[in-house]
Amino acid sequence: QVQLVESGGGLVQAGGSLRLSCAASGLTFGNYAMGWFRQAPGKEREFVAAISWLDNTYYKDSVKGRFTISRDNAKNTVYLQMNMLKPEDTAVYYCAADRTWSRLKKDEYEYWGQGTQVTVSS
Repeated sequence: QVQLVESGGGLVQAGGSLRLSCAASGLTFGNYAMGWFRQAPGKEREFVAAISWLDNTYYKDSVKGRFTISRDNAKNTVYLQMNMLKPEDTAVYYCAADRTWSRLKKDEYEYWGQGTQVTVSS
């Protein structure tokens, strides 16, 4: 049974930082690309960042230079370092696993976590 478990969300002031983690189990982690998505109230779930099994990365334009995605295959974990946070970054953040390199195509991701709330106050 595949499980993706996010952690690290919370409340932070604008300009602050958070690091999200997503621990994976039940899959061969090194064979999967991993992505982070987010969903704000009343909005569609949107792509944030993705990392391939070869550590290629891809970002939503509005987070480039502020967010960094990374992975540790020995720990079956993917991270999202978020710096210079803005109120518009407030959302539930989800990690997802993809056997192909779909990047921003959320319908191509096979497995999803339950999400972690990030709230940025102004």
